[in-house]
Amino acid sequence: MTNGEPSIAFAVGRHEDPAIEVRVNFGVFAGREATPAEIDRLAEWLLDEVASVTIVAEVRHEIGGTVEASVHLVRIEVQRDQAPVDDRERRALEQSLVERADYWARQCIADRHAETADL
Repeated sequence: MTNGEPSIAFAVGRHEDPAIEVRVNFGVFAGREATPAEIDRLAEWLLDEVASVTIVAEVRHEIGGTVEASVHLVRIEVQRDQAPVDDRERRALEQSLVERADYWARQCIADRHAETADL
């Protein structure tokens, strides 16, 4: 993200399928999970770019000997048959999806933010 702001959404390295995967660290910045209505709004914004998309809202539990954390994550997946074959076009689509997801997350956070102390 520009202006010194941290990135909320980012693309994950290459996959066979899904061809494009974008992750949104929603809970880290929002302090809560994304609501079903927010996921629906994200889908509307993404369907301007792709014919179909999979959106997964999940809570990941990272557990180790000295640490335990729950992470509210939103994953956006575009299957291979929905992604451009040309590498440059695929990267451009990926970047557009990252930008839309980042904007979406920032709008959700501005609308409704849970303070960490409230959790």
